[in-house]
Amino acid sequence: MKFTAEQIAGILEGEVVGNPSAEVYKLAKIEEGTEGSLTFLANPKYLNYIYTTKATITIVNSTFEPDQPITTTLIKVEDAYKSFSKLLEYYNQVKLMKSGIEQPSVISENVEYGENLYLGSFCYIGKNVKIGNNVKIYPNSFVGDNVIIGDNTVLFAGVRIYSETEVGNNCTIHSGSIIGSDGFGFAPQEDGTYSKVPQIGNVIIEDNVDIGSCTTIDRATLGSTVIRKGVKLDNQIQIAHNVEIGENTVIASQTGVAGSTKIGKNCMIGGQVGIAGHLIIGNGVRIQAQSGVGRNIKDGEAIQGSPSFNYADFSKSYVHFKNLPKIVDDLNKLKKKKTN
Repeated sequence: MKFTAEQIAGILEGEVVGNPSAEVYKLAKIEEGTEGSLTFLANPKYLNYIYTTKATITIVNSTFEPDQPITTTLIKVEDAYKSFSKLLEYYNQVKLMKSGIEQPSVISENVEYGENLYLGSFCYIGKNVKIGNNVKIYPNSFVGDNVIIGDNTVLFAGVRIYSETEVGNNCTIHSGSIIGSDGFGFAPQEDGTYSKVPQIGNVIIEDNVDIGSCTTIDRATLGSTVIRKGVKLDNQIQIAHNVEIGENTVIASQTGVAGSTKIGKNCMIGGQVGIAGHLIIGNGVRIQAQSGVGRNIKDGEAIQGSPSFNYADFSKSYVHFKNLPKIVDDLNKLKKKKTN
């Protein structure tokens, strides 16, 4: 896909200095620019590269005036960094602008779908599914019976959406993720075996949620597992049955949240965190990577450790922990001195 300097300037409301017909078809860092690439200059530390870059087009701030000869065509804008970010977003939208139903694919009875649906090859859409406008479902995806998918939502290749799940508007679910699989519910029997507890609830994902690759969100035993609007989940996260995650909370990779725990809004949870079940995590909580959480957490707390405790206390304690051999040695010396 090629764009001219004139087209890009039109999108960014910028001014072309150089060849308006110059074409680009790829993006690059300014120091790695090659012919046919588009780059940008925003950080003054990279100023020297504007004179050596081989990039065909460079986005710069409107205040930039070269004091040496340059070969790249300039597009002058008010804020080069913001404009380049805007262009990336536009490029991504164009790249994902697919529509139509590829074959082979299966659409079951009583399915409703809106305008501009893209359904990739080897997809299966179950009975009574409702799909909004501009939804993209990439190849090898499965959507179970009675699922609802809102407008402008994207399911990348190999996503599995189990029955009864509700997905809101403007959501993105990346490849390999499974939404609505059974919660881990088994009742111990007298003979030492386990009997499966039926998981008859569902998963509700509200608007503007992003879910990374190979993340699993289990359906509720009863009621719903709920992911509130604006939540961002990284790759390889496990969310158990009946968990609720509050608005705009972000969770990094390899974190596991056990059943029926409620996490507040605007929380930040690092990678490889383990959160026990039936807990209440307050609003605005920050949990450092590799922490183990086994108690309720109040609003605004920052915690670390396994088991986790107050972050400031952990940092102080860790200083002593690193000095533990010296402390023990000093104690032994004091004991010897006392006995002598």
